[in-house]
Amino acid sequence: MMDFLAKGGILVVPILFCSVLALAIFLERLIRFSRIGVQRDGLVENVSRHLKAGEEDKAIELAKGGDSPMARVLVNALDVKDGDRETLETVLVHTTEEEVRNFSRYLNVLATIGNITPLLGLLGTVLGMIKAFMVIQEMGGKSMPPCWREGYGKLC
Repeated sequence: MMDFLAKGGILVVPILFCSVLALAIFLERLIRFSRIGVQRDGLVENVSRHLKAGEEDKAIELAKGGDSPMARVLVNALDVKDGDRETLETVLVHTTEEEVRNFSRYLNVLATIGNITPLLGLLGTVLGMIKAFMVIQEMGGKSMPPCWREGYGKLC
């Protein structure tokens, strides 16, 4: 395997680095999203039930006890629930935007890796072709048998 990679040239190292980095980002995002998917414990229903029953302290305590994005949105909304509608909307918008930023963390890096790595592979191909033509030039252009050059493709 190492011999195969060594024959690939110097650009194999950055391509391997990009591959490992992309895999690490993928696994991190997979773990984070799977943890969020497991936390479906009916938080919104429980908080809303406590609010309807007039138990605001229990609703706030329940929301603060959660570690999900929805819990953080509920905590911020409950902090300003007595304010006017515009304040509540502003808080909700800012909180959800912050949670969306947390969800999309590292995705720009992943997109950049996806754009750069094929270009590195193409550059490696071009450098390999240049090296091959330099070898042909060193041989004096005699890389093909004489019957090929003189007979225009006839077999020897």
